[in-house]
Amino acid sequence: MENSINSQNQLELSRNANDIKGLDILRQAAKSGDKDALEEAAKQFEGIFVQMMLKSMRKAQDVMEDKDSPFNSEQVKFYRDMHDKQLADDLSHNGSIGLADIIVRQLGQLGDGYMPAGVMRNDGDLSSLNRQAVKSTQAAQENVLSEQEATSLSAFKSAAFTDQQAFVEQLYPAAQQAAEKLGLDPKAMLAQAAVETGWGQYMIHTTDGENSHNLFGIKADRSWQGDRAVVDTLEVEKGVAKTQKAPFRAYQSFDDSMHDYVNFVQQNPRYQQAIKQSHQSQEYFEELQKAGYATDPDYAKKVMSVLESERFQRLLP
Repeated sequence: MENSINSQNQLELSRNANDIKGLDILRQAAKSGDKDALEEAAKQFEGIFVQMMLKSMRKAQDVMEDKDSPFNSEQVKFYRDMHDKQLADDLSHNGSIGLADIIVRQLGQLGDGYMPAGVMRNDGDLSSLNRQAVKSTQAAQENVLSEQEATSLSAFKSAAFTDQQAFVEQLYPAAQQAAEKLGLDPKAMLAQAAVETGWGQYMIHTTDGENSHNLFGIKADRSWQGDRAVVDTLEVEKGVAKTQKAPFRAYQSFDDSMHDYVNFVQQNPRYQQAIKQSHQSQEYFEELQKAGYATDPDYAKKVMSVLESERFQRLLP
């Protein structure tokens, strides 16, 4: 190719901001997939990053400068900036920082463990697609709710337990009974409830101040015949957390919440794979996440982090 970068001299030409031809050669070669051009572009990006970092440090230093000192003249600063730019170029092209190497491997798909930025990770399964389907269902569900209905059911979150010890002591007996029907470790069920409610400090309460007793963040679709409460919830969409209003199920007691959770998982076809793994907590929550139970990509890890923590184990009776 005519504009392909084939020599070190052409690479060096592109480093000169005043050499328009050199920059255009770099642009054309990078566009064509030239490996050398990619490496050069990555080094230039690293150089800009280092230069910006040095500039910020200089600005912080300038606050303390002596205005009358001959070393703080505009001429001195001019040559100082030139020195910083040269230092940034040297650091980036000598590989001292290492940022350019990471960029090359990321964008060039080089080496193990690197994936192009434009490729969405789905861990080899359909979890991302499932989560998208869940979000679409939630969006449709919200549209069904009229504005008047949403206002009348408007709820808030408030603490229902004094501390984590009270949370565990009150809920563990009920968790033992409910989890047995699912074949799940009651401690795992309790850990999930802790993640969903912030250890009971963010329980959904209805407009009149009644506790919804919703321990597992189960939303209320049109098939739900019980009480509901509409509250702001955080959903992750395309890697970005967004707040949206959604209706949640309201129960008469925590026992009702736990037993409804068991029924909800057992009766929903998409959670059947999770049920098969219910005797292994980590596999269970991973399958639950893959099936779209939660939009948080780290949901399973968060639950297991609570379950395996020493503090949680100490709180158990």
